[in-house]
Amino acid sequence: DDNNNDNDIFAIVMVIVMIILGIDPGTTRIGYGFIEQKGSRFTHLASGLFPTSRGTLSERLVVLEKNLDSLVRKYHPEVAGVEKVFLHTNQKTAIEVAEARGVILLVLARRGVPLIELSPPEIKLAVGGDGRATKAGVAQMVSHFLQESFSGKIDDVTDALAVAIAASGRPTRIPK
Repeated sequence: DDNNNDNDIFAIVMVIVMIILGIDPGTTRIGYGFIEQKGSRFTHLASGLFPTSRGTLSERLVVLEKNLDSLVRKYHPEVAGVEKVFLHTNQKTAIEVAEARGVILLVLARRGVPLIELSPPEIKLAVGGDGRATKAGVAQMVSHFLQESFSGKIDDVTDALAVAIAASGRPTRIPK
């Protein structure tokens, strides 16, 4: 019987759609990038720098908190990747980056956004296939993944997008 559907095979394919935030913390510039992942495809939603160069450290951290909270409320990321602090020869710089990361982690925890922390080599390996990839190599791979040119963009922005891409395939944890 041609109308018998018993032998038809139906496949249900679920495509997971998720918004991912990537953050590249620094002292004078903090890059951020929001991407959407639909299955194995990525789309660039927004990216830029948090203004952090004016005022005292405390004032800059307050501005960071307000700006990040506003963006998290606007884009509702399902997960956030944040670059881990790597060893600095300048202890003052390392402490300031760690303090900015503390504010970032606070905002993510307050908003219930699961956190993925990645080291620079982990990000480079995930995006470029080499844990020692150059900044230019990372930017080129970000352009490839997002099907959009990022040449000439500030490193902090392309690095943040690379963090988001790298975070897409990682298990998450809720920050405490």
